[in-house]
Amino acid sequence: MSNFSKDSKILVLGGRGMVGSAIVRELKKAGHENILSPPRVELDLKNQEATLEYFSKFKPEFVFNSAGKVGGIIANNTYRADFIFDNLSIQNNVFEACFKFKVKKLLFLGSSCIYPKNCPQPIKEEYLLTSPLEKTNEPYAVAKIAGLKMAESFRRQYGSQFYSVMPTNLYGVNDNFHLENSHVIPGLIARMSQAKREGDKSFKVWGSGNPRREFLYVDDLARACILYMSLSKVDLPDFVNIGTGEDITIKELALNIKDIVGFEGPIEFDTSIPDGPIQKLLDVSKIRSLGWKPTVTLTEGLERSVQFYNENYN
Repeated sequence: MSNFSKDSKILVLGGRGMVGSAIVRELKKAGHENILSPPRVELDLKNQEATLEYFSKFKPEFVFNSAGKVGGIIANNTYRADFIFDNLSIQNNVFEACFKFKVKKLLFLGSSCIYPKNCPQPIKEEYLLTSPLEKTNEPYAVAKIAGLKMAESFRRQYGSQFYSVMPTNLYGVNDNFHLENSHVIPGLIARMSQAKREGDKSFKVWGSGNPRREFLYVDDLARACILYMSLSKVDLPDFVNIGTGEDITIKELALNIKDIVGFEGPIEFDTSIPDGPIQKLLDVSKIRSLGWKPTVTLTEGLERSVQFYNENYN
Protein backbone atom coordinates (compact mmCIF):
# COMPACT_ATOMS: atom_id res chain seq x y z
CA MET A 1 0.00 0.00 0.00
CA SER A 2 1.02 3.62 -0.44
CA ASN A 3 1.71 6.06 2.37
CA PHE A 4 -1.97 7.03 2.22
CA SER A 5 -2.56 6.57 5.95
CA LYS A 6 -5.04 7.56 8.67
CA ASP A 7 -2.82 10.61 9.43
CA SER A 8 -2.47 11.81 5.83
CA LYS A 9 -3.72 15.32 5.08
CA ILE A 10 -6.51 14.84 2.54
CA LEU A 11 -8.23 17.53 0.48
CA VAL A 12 -11.64 16.74 -1.01
CA LEU A 13 -12.57 19.37 -3.61
CA GLY A 14 -16.28 19.63 -4.30
CA GLY A 15 -16.76 18.18 -0.82
CA ARG A 16 -20.24 19.66 -0.43
CA GLY A 17 -21.57 17.99 -3.59
CA MET A 18 -23.00 14.50 -3.91
CA VAL A 19 -19.70 12.80 -4.84
CA GLY A 20 -17.41 14.85 -2.60
CA SER A 21 -19.62 14.46 0.46
CA ALA A 22 -19.75 10.68 -0.13
CA ILE A 23 -15.93 10.57 -0.29
CA VAL A 24 -15.72 12.52 2.98
CA ARG A 25 -18.26 10.13 4.60
CA GLU A 26 -16.35 7.04 3.50
CA LEU A 27 -12.98 8.50 4.53
CA LYS A 28 -14.31 9.17 8.03
CA LYS A 29 -15.79 5.68 8.16
CA ALA A 30 -12.34 4.29 7.33
CA GLY A 31 -10.77 6.26 10.20
CA HIS A 32 -9.32 9.27 8.36
CA GLU A 33 -9.66 12.49 10.37
CA ASN A 34 -7.29 14.97 8.73
CA ILE A 35 -9.73 15.96 5.98
CA LEU A 36 -10.18 19.36 4.34
CA SER A 37 -13.33 20.05 2.30
CA PRO A 38 -13.66 23.82 1.86
CA PRO A 39 -17.00 25.22 0.65
CA ARG A 40 -17.02 27.46 -2.43
CA VAL A 41 -17.19 30.64 -0.30
CA GLU A 42 -13.88 29.60 1.29
CA LEU A 43 -12.16 28.48 -1.93
CA ASP A 44 -13.18 29.55 -5.43
CA LEU A 45 -11.40 27.03 -7.65
CA LYS A 46 -12.07 29.16 -10.74
CA ASN A 47 -9.70 31.72 -9.21
CA GLN A 48 -6.10 30.70 -9.93
CA GLU A 49 -4.53 32.95 -7.30
CA ALA A 50 -6.96 31.81 -4.58
CA THR A 51 -6.36 28.15 -5.44
CA LEU A 52 -2.56 28.47 -5.27
CA GLU A 53 -2.85 30.40 -2.02
CA TYR A 54 -5.01 27.69 -0.44
CA PHE A 55 -2.57 24.91 -1.41
CA SER A 56 0.36 27.00 -0.18
CA LYS A 57 -1.32 27.50 3.19
CA PHE A 58 -2.69 24.00 3.84
CA LYS A 59 -0.26 21.79 1.83
CA PRO A 60 -2.53 18.77 1.28
CA GLU A 61 -0.81 15.43 0.57
CA PHE A 62 -3.67 13.67 -1.22
CA VAL A 63 -6.34 15.37 -3.34
CA PHE A 64 -9.68 14.08 -4.60
CA ASN A 65 -10.98 16.47 -7.27
CA SER A 66 -14.74 16.04 -7.56
CA ALA A 67 -15.33 19.77 -8.06
CA GLY A 68 -16.99 20.95 -11.24
CA LYS A 69 -20.12 22.18 -12.93
CA VAL A 70 -22.55 19.30 -13.50
CA GLY A 71 -26.11 18.90 -14.79
CA GLY A 72 -28.49 16.83 -16.89
CA ILE A 73 -29.07 16.83 -20.66
CA ILE A 74 -31.05 20.10 -20.73
CA ALA A 75 -28.51 22.00 -18.61
CA ASN A 76 -25.56 20.60 -20.59
CA ASN A 77 -27.10 21.60 -23.90
CA THR A 78 -28.29 25.04 -22.73
CA TYR A 79 -25.23 26.30 -20.82
CA ARG A 80 -22.58 24.92 -23.19
CA ALA A 81 -20.05 27.73 -22.69
CA ASP A 82 -20.38 27.62 -18.89
CA PHE A 83 -19.86 23.86 -18.79
CA ILE A 84 -16.64 23.87 -20.80
CA PHE A 85 -15.19 27.12 -19.43
CA ASP A 86 -15.91 26.54 -15.72
CA ASN A 87 -14.73 22.92 -15.73
CA LEU A 88 -11.51 23.70 -17.63
CA SER A 89 -10.79 26.64 -15.29
CA ILE A 90 -11.27 24.53 -12.15
CA GLN A 91 -9.24 21.59 -13.49
CA ASN A 92 -6.32 23.69 -14.71
CA ASN A 93 -6.03 25.53 -11.40
CA VAL A 94 -6.15 22.28 -9.40
CA PHE A 95 -3.56 20.52 -11.58
CA GLU A 96 -1.23 23.51 -11.37
CA ALA A 97 -1.55 23.72 -7.57
CA CYS A 98 -1.08 19.95 -7.10
CA PHE A 99 2.04 20.02 -9.26
CA LYS A 100 3.50 23.18 -7.75
CA PHE A 101 3.00 22.07 -4.14
CA LYS A 102 4.10 18.46 -4.78
CA VAL A 103 0.87 16.68 -3.85
CA LYS A 104 1.65 12.96 -3.40
CA LYS A 105 -1.37 11.78 -5.34
CA LEU A 106 -4.31 13.38 -7.15
CA LEU A 107 -7.47 11.60 -8.23
CA PHE A 108 -9.47 13.41 -10.92
CA LEU A 109 -13.12 12.43 -11.32
CA GLY A 110 -14.36 12.37 -14.88
CA SER A 111 -17.60 11.09 -16.39
CA SER A 112 -18.69 8.28 -18.69
CA CYS A 113 -19.90 10.90 -21.20
CA ILE A 114 -16.25 11.14 -22.36
CA TYR A 115 -16.89 8.12 -24.58
CA PRO A 116 -18.07 8.25 -28.21
CA LYS A 117 -21.79 8.46 -28.91
CA ASN A 118 -21.97 5.16 -30.79
CA CYS A 119 -19.67 3.02 -28.70
CA PRO A 120 -19.47 -0.79 -28.72
CA GLN A 121 -20.99 -2.14 -25.48
CA PRO A 122 -19.84 -2.61 -22.79
CA ILE A 123 -17.54 0.41 -23.07
CA LYS A 124 -13.85 -0.29 -22.50
CA GLU A 125 -11.38 2.43 -21.49
CA GLU A 126 -9.60 1.91 -24.83
CA TYR A 127 -12.63 3.25 -26.76
CA LEU A 128 -11.86 6.84 -25.72
CA LEU A 129 -11.47 9.19 -28.73
CA THR A 130 -12.27 6.52 -31.31
CA SER A 131 -15.30 8.32 -32.83
CA PRO A 132 -17.47 11.48 -32.32
CA LEU A 133 -19.05 12.44 -28.98
CA GLU A 134 -22.73 12.90 -28.16
CA LYS A 135 -23.50 16.49 -29.31
CA THR A 136 -25.76 17.52 -26.41
CA ASN A 137 -23.04 17.30 -23.76
CA GLU A 138 -19.95 17.62 -25.95
CA PRO A 139 -18.51 20.75 -24.22
CA TYR A 140 -18.69 19.06 -20.80
CA ALA A 141 -17.22 15.84 -22.20
CA VAL A 142 -14.35 17.72 -23.87
CA ALA A 143 -13.50 19.38 -20.54
CA LYS A 144 -13.45 15.99 -18.78
CA ILE A 145 -11.30 14.44 -21.53
CA ALA A 146 -8.89 17.38 -21.15
CA GLY A 147 -8.68 16.67 -17.40
CA LEU A 148 -8.00 12.99 -17.96
CA LYS A 149 -5.30 13.78 -20.54
CA MET A 150 -3.82 16.44 -18.25
CA ALA A 151 -3.40 13.87 -15.46
CA GLU A 152 -1.89 11.37 -17.89
CA SER A 153 0.47 13.97 -19.37
CA PHE A 154 1.80 15.13 -15.98
CA ARG A 155 2.54 11.50 -15.17
CA ARG A 156 4.29 10.91 -18.48
CA GLN A 157 6.40 14.07 -18.35
CA TYR A 158 7.03 14.61 -14.64
CA GLY A 159 6.16 11.32 -12.92
CA SER A 160 3.35 13.06 -10.97
CA GLN A 161 0.99 10.56 -9.36
CA PHE A 162 -2.10 11.99 -11.06
CA TYR A 163 -4.85 9.49 -11.96
CA SER A 164 -8.48 9.57 -13.11
CA VAL A 165 -11.66 7.57 -12.61
CA MET A 166 -14.69 7.56 -14.93
CA PRO A 167 -17.93 6.86 -13.04
CA THR A 168 -21.13 5.74 -14.70
CA ASN A 169 -24.46 7.48 -13.90
CA LEU A 170 -24.43 8.29 -10.18
CA TYR A 171 -27.24 8.86 -7.70
CA GLY A 172 -27.78 8.98 -3.94
CA VAL A 173 -27.72 11.20 -0.86
CA ASN A 174 -27.07 14.92 -1.55
CA ASP A 175 -28.07 14.57 -5.22
CA ASN A 176 -29.56 17.52 -7.12
CA PHE A 177 -33.34 17.01 -7.24
CA HIS A 178 -34.10 19.96 -9.54
CA LEU A 179 -37.24 19.24 -11.58
CA GLU A 180 -35.52 19.96 -14.93
CA ASN A 181 -31.76 20.39 -14.55
CA SER A 182 -31.09 17.12 -12.72
CA HIS A 183 -30.02 13.65 -13.81
CA VAL A 184 -32.54 10.90 -14.53
CA ILE A 185 -32.98 9.26 -11.09
CA PRO A 186 -33.30 12.42 -8.95
CA GLY A 187 -35.40 14.02 -11.71
CA LEU A 188 -37.84 11.09 -11.74
CA ILE A 189 -37.99 10.98 -7.93
CA ALA A 190 -38.70 14.73 -7.67
CA ARG A 191 -41.27 14.86 -10.50
CA MET A 192 -43.05 11.67 -9.45
CA SER A 193 -43.21 12.78 -5.81
CA GLN A 194 -44.70 16.09 -6.97
CA ALA A 195 -47.23 14.23 -9.15
CA LYS A 196 -48.24 12.11 -6.14
CA ARG A 197 -48.60 15.19 -3.90
CA GLU A 198 -50.71 16.99 -6.48
CA GLY A 199 -52.90 13.94 -7.17
CA ASP A 200 -52.00 13.65 -10.87
CA LYS A 201 -53.82 10.86 -12.68
CA SER A 202 -50.79 9.79 -14.78
CA PHE A 203 -47.06 10.47 -15.01
CA LYS A 204 -45.07 11.30 -18.15
CA VAL A 205 -41.51 10.05 -18.67
CA TRP A 206 -39.33 11.82 -21.24
CA GLY A 207 -38.50 9.57 -24.21
CA SER A 208 -39.60 6.05 -25.14
CA GLY A 209 -38.34 4.35 -21.96
CA ASN A 210 -36.37 1.84 -24.08
CA PRO A 211 -32.76 3.07 -23.61
CA ARG A 212 -30.68 1.04 -21.18
CA ARG A 213 -28.62 2.83 -18.53
CA GLU A 214 -26.27 1.80 -15.73
CA PHE A 215 -26.57 3.39 -12.27
CA LEU A 216 -24.11 3.39 -9.36
CA TYR A 217 -24.86 4.44 -5.80
CA VAL A 218 -22.51 7.28 -4.87
CA ASP A 219 -21.10 5.63 -1.70
CA ASP A 220 -19.88 2.72 -3.82
CA LEU A 221 -18.05 5.19 -6.09
CA ALA A 222 -16.49 6.80 -2.99
CA ARG A 223 -15.12 3.44 -1.85
CA ALA A 224 -13.64 2.83 -5.31
CA CYS A 225 -11.94 6.25 -5.25
CA ILE A 226 -10.44 5.64 -1.81
CA LEU A 227 -9.17 2.22 -2.90
CA TYR A 228 -7.54 3.75 -5.99
CA MET A 229 -5.92 6.44 -3.86
CA SER A 230 -4.52 3.84 -1.45
CA LEU A 231 -2.95 1.57 -4.09
CA SER A 232 0.77 2.11 -4.69
CA LYS A 233 1.21 -0.14 -7.70
CA VAL A 234 3.47 1.55 -10.22
CA ASP A 235 1.47 0.04 -13.06
CA LEU A 236 -1.94 1.45 -12.09
CA PRO A 237 -3.98 2.31 -15.22
CA ASP A 238 -4.09 6.04 -16.10
CA PHE A 239 -7.86 5.87 -15.66
CA VAL A 240 -10.51 3.27 -14.94
CA ASN A 241 -14.25 2.96 -15.42
CA ILE A 242 -16.35 2.65 -12.27
CA GLY A 243 -19.81 1.14 -12.55
CA THR A 244 -21.89 -1.91 -11.74
CA GLY A 245 -21.45 -3.68 -15.07
CA GLU A 246 -25.25 -4.08 -15.24
CA ASP A 247 -27.93 -1.90 -16.83
CA ILE A 248 -31.70 -1.40 -16.79
CA THR A 249 -34.22 0.22 -19.16
CA ILE A 250 -35.53 3.67 -18.28
CA LYS A 251 -39.01 2.12 -18.26
CA GLU A 252 -37.98 -0.47 -15.63
CA LEU A 253 -36.27 2.28 -13.63
CA ALA A 254 -39.41 4.47 -13.71
CA LEU A 255 -41.58 1.55 -12.54
CA ASN A 256 -39.17 0.83 -9.66
CA ILE A 257 -39.26 4.48 -8.57
CA LYS A 258 -43.06 4.50 -8.93
CA ASP A 259 -43.29 1.58 -6.45
CA ILE A 260 -40.97 3.21 -3.91
CA VAL A 261 -42.55 6.69 -4.18
CA GLY A 262 -46.05 5.18 -4.08
CA PHE A 263 -47.45 6.91 -7.16
CA GLU A 264 -50.72 5.18 -8.12
CA GLY A 265 -51.39 6.25 -11.74
CA PRO A 266 -50.09 4.82 -15.02
CA ILE A 267 -46.79 5.90 -16.58
CA GLU A 268 -46.81 7.36 -20.10
CA PHE A 269 -43.81 7.90 -22.38
CA ASP A 270 -43.27 11.15 -24.30
CA THR A 271 -41.67 9.92 -27.52
CA SER A 272 -41.41 13.48 -28.87
CA ILE A 273 -38.34 13.86 -26.61
CA PRO A 274 -35.23 12.15 -28.08
CA ASP A 275 -33.82 9.11 -26.30
CA GLY A 276 -30.10 9.62 -26.77
CA PRO A 277 -27.92 6.48 -27.10
CA ILE A 278 -29.89 3.23 -26.79
CA GLN A 279 -27.33 1.77 -24.35
CA LYS A 280 -24.48 3.02 -22.18
CA LEU A 281 -22.83 0.28 -20.15
CA LEU A 282 -19.26 0.42 -18.84
CA ASP A 283 -16.76 -2.42 -18.90
CA VAL A 284 -15.63 -2.50 -15.25
CA SER A 285 -13.18 -5.39 -15.39
CA LYS A 286 -10.15 -3.18 -14.60
CA ILE A 287 -11.48 -1.74 -11.33
CA ARG A 288 -12.79 -5.19 -10.33
CA SER A 289 -9.34 -6.68 -10.91
CA LEU A 290 -8.01 -4.14 -8.36
CA GLY A 291 -10.33 -5.54 -5.67
CA TRP A 292 -13.47 -3.37 -5.77
CA LYS A 293 -17.07 -4.24 -6.45
CA PRO A 294 -20.35 -2.40 -5.72
CA THR A 295 -22.27 -3.33 -2.58
CA VAL A 296 -25.50 -1.27 -2.80
CA THR A 297 -28.25 -2.78 -4.98
CA LEU A 298 -30.32 -0.49 -7.20
CA THR A 299 -33.47 -1.08 -5.12
CA GLU A 300 -31.64 -0.30 -1.88
CA GLY A 301 -30.03 2.79 -3.39
CA LEU A 302 -33.35 4.07 -4.76
CA GLU A 303 -34.99 3.58 -1.35
CA ARG A 304 -32.22 5.62 0.30
CA SER A 305 -32.53 8.35 -2.35
CA VAL A 306 -36.31 8.61 -1.97
CA GLN A 307 -35.91 8.74 1.81
CA PHE A 308 -33.33 11.55 1.47
CA TYR A 309 -35.66 13.44 -0.88
CA ASN A 310 -38.62 13.06 1.50
CA GLU A 311 -36.57 14.27 4.47
CA ASN A 312 -35.04 17.25 2.68
CA TYR A 313 -37.34 18.37 -0.16
CA ASN A 314 -40.87 17.25 0.55
